[in-house]
Amino acid sequence: MDEFIFADEAPEDNSQAESLVPWKLLIVDDEMEVHSVTKLALRDFVFQGRNIEFISAYSGKQAKEKIDTVDDIAVILLDVVMETDDAGLQVASYTRDVAQNKLVRIVLRTGQPGQAPERDVIINYDINDYKSKTELTSQRLFTTIISAFRSYKDLVSIEYNRQGLERVIDASCNLFSIPAMSNFIDGLLTQLTAIFSRGDEAFILNSFVAEHHGEQQDELMVVAAQGEFKKSVGRSVAQVIPPSIHKLYSEVKHRNEMLFGQGYIVYYRQNPMQFSTLVFVSGIPDSISAHDRHLIELFLRNVQVAYDNILLNLEIESTQREVVYRLGFALESRSKETGNHLKRVAHCSQLLGQLYGMNEQEAQLLKLASPLHDVGKIAIPDAILNNPSKLTEEQFTVMRTHAQIGYDLLHDSTRPILRAGAIIALSHHEKWDGTGYPKGLLGTEIDIFGRIVSLVDVFDALYNKRCYKPAFELDVCLQFISDAKGEAFEPRLVDLFIENQQAFIKIMEDHAD
Repeated sequence: MDEFIFADEAPEDNSQAESLVPWKLLIVDDEMEVHSVTKLALRDFVFQGRNIEFISAYSGKQAKEKIDTVDDIAVILLDVVMETDDAGLQVASYTRDVAQNKLVRIVLRTGQPGQAPERDVIINYDINDYKSKTELTSQRLFTTIISAFRSYKDLVSIEYNRQGLERVIDASCNLFSIPAMSNFIDGLLTQLTAIFSRGDEAFILNSFVAEHHGEQQDELMVVAAQGEFKKSVGRSVAQVIPPSIHKLYSEVKHRNEMLFGQGYIVYYRQNPMQFSTLVFVSGIPDSISAHDRHLIELFLRNVQVAYDNILLNLEIESTQREVVYRLGFALESRSKETGNHLKRVAHCSQLLGQLYGMNEQEAQLLKLASPLHDVGKIAIPDAILNNPSKLTEEQFTVMRTHAQIGYDLLHDSTRPILRAGAIIALSHHEKWDGTGYPKGLLGTEIDIFGRIVSLVDVFDALYNKRCYKPAFELDVCLQFISDAKGEAFEPRLVDLFIENQQAFIKIMEDHAD
């Protein structure tokens, strides 16, 4: 069985694993002898298991080239007077201001202190130490370099931590901005990869996310995956997870916690709503630092908060949708129509909205709000509402009031679905040519939600049986819609409906009475 560590059992030591990559020391001096003596004095230098890689530059110009082309220079031993009296000071300024290298430690080493007085240099230039060549004995050089490397190491560690936290914060913010669960799950893998990649765009984790709701199924199912698990979407975790991890997977479920193993991470969490989430990641470095463990744990805990927020929003939306449908069903039942009329209108409205160019959020809002189009009929007497004969002029006048009544019932709500329902209730009997009611609006004065619901509501009334008429044949319905192009309905909407008629007919068949 693999070695593993739970997140709450991680050791406190935050040091990196020992590396044999040498420290890089840039010697900048126009005297060849200085280079030779420095290398000789530090030939046996070892700090934290790493020796020194010497890099030489014999002028300020060469030093700038090295700074631009060599990565991870830890310390610069910098002479002041070279091709010019202030060449070294120009290199120091170039390093900080142009190359934007704030990590490298700069030790100014001069044989002519009068050319660059220590107090002035320390105040005016971002250097870290100042030494006269005459005082820099072998032992003092050794001490100076040890101190500089140690400072560099600490700064790199701080910067690494900062970048890691920045990636976690950025990833968490991105996730919290994703409203749809499906997009959120895909985003989770993307952001988790970003945390591990450290800027390498080609980096791909072998990972997947699985979930289930306690009321729906017992098995966790993979809903998003990448890398070697890419083809596992739709399969159960038991089929996908490596056999050697099964026992540890059971353990992490029992503990409702995160587990680090050799090259993998398993994270499982079940929230109070009985919604379970599993994140499995493999292909990560075998020796992951305590700092990285902390970052990943922080990110995944943020993930759970984001999950819970999305689920809460979905629950609120689901409640709103159910209230809207139940209200609509009650009205349809009163008018002797079936609830499937509302479903057909909702799905057809969403589809026509998408074809018209609405984004997913707008089309979804239209779908959720469209069942409220006739909510004003709650105030229409049964004798008029269910009259199988042609309405008298007086009765029709009363019937027409349902549009304004529906708007008055809903318009002062702060809920997007109810506000959209108010707009639809008011405008779904307006006509493109301005002859509709209750406002007699013309063309694009009519809200697009109302224009869409108007068309699909009329088609559904024609295509299906009503108390006052039988169901009409498809060709009759389509001809009616075509004949009303530019009069009752926006021409573009009619064209889109006719061109995609099979998709709308399928909705009618899927939700037939």
